[in-house]
Amino acid sequence: MTANERTEVTVEVAERPIREINAEIRAAAADGHAVRVTDTRSRHNLGVALPEGAVVTFEGSVGYYCGGLNDGATITVERNAGWGTGEAMASGRITVEGYSGMSVGASMRGGLIHVKGDSGPRCGVAMKGGDIVIEGDLGFLSGFMAHDGRIIALGDAGEATGDSLWGGEVWVAGSIKSLGVDTNVVEPEPDQVAALNVLLADLGLESADRDWKRIVSGQKLWHFESRDASAWLMI
Repeated sequence: MTANERTEVTVEVAERPIREINAEIRAAAADGHAVRVTDTRSRHNLGVALPEGAVVTFEGSVGYYCGGLNDGATITVERNAGWGTGEAMASGRITVEGYSGMSVGASMRGGLIHVKGDSGPRCGVAMKGGDIVIEGDLGFLSGFMAHDGRIIALGDAGEATGDSLWGGEVWVAGSIKSLGVDTNVVEPEPDQVAALNVLLADLGLESADRDWKRIVSGQKLWHFESRDASAWLMI
């Protein structure tokens, strides 16, 4: 059964217990239904640990950790999201139609998060894989201590971008207010840009001729040197 063929059921949030709401969402998904969640009231921890194949739409804004521990679900937030959207997700796809707060995709290991507005500070902090696409601007310290994956911003980036970046990449089409500790801006290869454009096209974004800045680890922090302890003190 495809997503378009599913019968949609509605789950109301309001003041009900979050555990009860999430249990209803999972039960409906297990029965093959798409789920529309209404009267969200920016409540926290909605849609946590959803399984592969679940299709869930949140009609309003959501609070902290929406879609956390996602294990393959397709999640849409029709307005804004709070901290930690998609935190520690393994796979799946999360779309936020508005703004998403601090630490989008923190510690994520795979999947895709697409934010159509701006993101708050520390986007992709400690991420281990996957892709985060921000159509707007990145907040400060985005990519902090990321180990793998890509953070892609079509707008500008704030202070200390990529600070202590261990692996992975931060791509910025706009301006960068400042770079963090142990980061380098390198010229992207044509095949890397082509792969990026394929991802953006899949999201309905034009593969325009953007001035990409690709930020990678400087690798100085990979090995501690007591003679250069000042670099570690800057973290």
